[in-house]
Amino acid sequence: MEKLNRKNRGLEKLNPIKVVQFGEGNFLRAFVDYAFQRLNNEVDFNAGIAMVQPLAGGMVNMINEQDGLYTLFMNGIKKGEKIQDIQLITNVVKGINPYTDFADYLALAKEEELQFIVSNTTEAGIEFVGTDTPDMQPPASFPAKLTLLLHERFKHFNGDASKAVTIIPCELIDYNSEALKKCILQYCDLWNLDAAFKKWVSEDCTYHSTLVDRIVPGYPRAEIEEYNSKLDYQDNLIVAAEPFFLWAIEGGEDLKAKLPFHKTDLNVKIVDDIRPFKMIKVRILNGAHTAMVPVSLLYGNKLVMETVNGGFTGPFVDNVISEISETLPMDKNEITAYAEEVMDRFKNPFIKHALADIALNSISKFKVRVLPSLLGYYNNTKTLPVSLTFSLACLIQFYKGIWNNEALPVKDTPELVEAFKKAWELGSLESVVSTVLANTDFWDEDLNKVDGLSQALVLALNEIEANGIEQGYINFSQKN
Repeated sequence: MEKLNRKNRGLEKLNPIKVVQFGEGNFLRAFVDYAFQRLNNEVDFNAGIAMVQPLAGGMVNMINEQDGLYTLFMNGIKKGEKIQDIQLITNVVKGINPYTDFADYLALAKEEELQFIVSNTTEAGIEFVGTDTPDMQPPASFPAKLTLLLHERFKHFNGDASKAVTIIPCELIDYNSEALKKCILQYCDLWNLDAAFKKWVSEDCTYHSTLVDRIVPGYPRAEIEEYNSKLDYQDNLIVAAEPFFLWAIEGGEDLKAKLPFHKTDLNVKIVDDIRPFKMIKVRILNGAHTAMVPVSLLYGNKLVMETVNGGFTGPFVDNVISEISETLPMDKNEITAYAEEVMDRFKNPFIKHALADIALNSISKFKVRVLPSLLGYYNNTKTLPVSLTFSLACLIQFYKGIWNNEALPVKDTPELVEAFKKAWELGSLESVVSTVLANTDFWDEDLNKVDGLSQALVLALNEIEANGIEQGYINFSQKN
């Protein structure tokens, strides 16, 4: 088959660069780039995207080899029927590695039609690094790189307010745009940049926090021959995603005018406050993912789909979502509808989502995604939620690193893994639980202060070690 490039596909005409995107990974390509493609196709938005590689190691060379083209497969179930939508994404104009082509990176600042900055540099990407300097090519942090780009644009267009940009970060942290703006202003002060620029970047540029929601497994390595059979060209950048799509962006009528998603049927919501969307998504979707992982891995499952279809683990996840739902201060019908949709997404036969992948940094994930529901349930009812508490017990067991004489896929910082190793060396389950709950580096608080929690976890761990996961859960449920 012929290689995928613009000449071979008759796509040599390029859109003007309206979007600079920090990040070239699977998620942005299946989410943001797809969204702008919809605008181009349906409302003649005419937006080209320049991808910037945030880290020294990346894939812009592969992207440029295909002239920015790649295929998005959206696979799922609708009304009981398997569906697959295949789209060739054509709006990526170029990829730039600022570590090797810094001048090309800064030249993006001079693009006449540039309007938007989008990013997904992982949760750790929005950080202030005090050792970054304006003469570095490039600085280490994403906010420092962006500050240099904005300063170059300010200088080139003589501070023209009409050339200010709309900044829409997609990193999964609270108030992501506020965090990014704070870092930029810190660099303005650290580098003694002029007051006029600081005013331009603070008042003329606009910042919009977001919530993104789509499961993107990425390159379908295990099924790549099947995917290739559906194409008449050779694509090394295929990305697979579910059909579900939600992009909630904080903004008003001015942002709606800039981004006319209301003229499409894509689920983009420009709203005054994204917090309700974020809470329900992080608590139910991410929370259920995180809570199921230690239970299901210890039970012997490998995949999310396998978990939710299992005779024991499926009902367990249902119970987890039910307990989480009880803590959410929202319309119950809306919560129920979202929870049902999440379970359908988990059961998507096209999505091979490995539990071991979700297990990465499980303690920090549990703290953010699950612990608020566990504590909220306790505060509301003065009783502990059975399934969430059992999940926490399984998490402690998981971090022991060994189960049934086999190594578990524990992936976390060396310091955290060592802390669990020392806790488990204490011997008694009471000591293990007390030590783990007391570690404020894990939880930001001493969980021994939650009445009855340590005793419940010791009981659950005793049941797990004596009777295994399924019978242990049944016995624990009957005793609580």
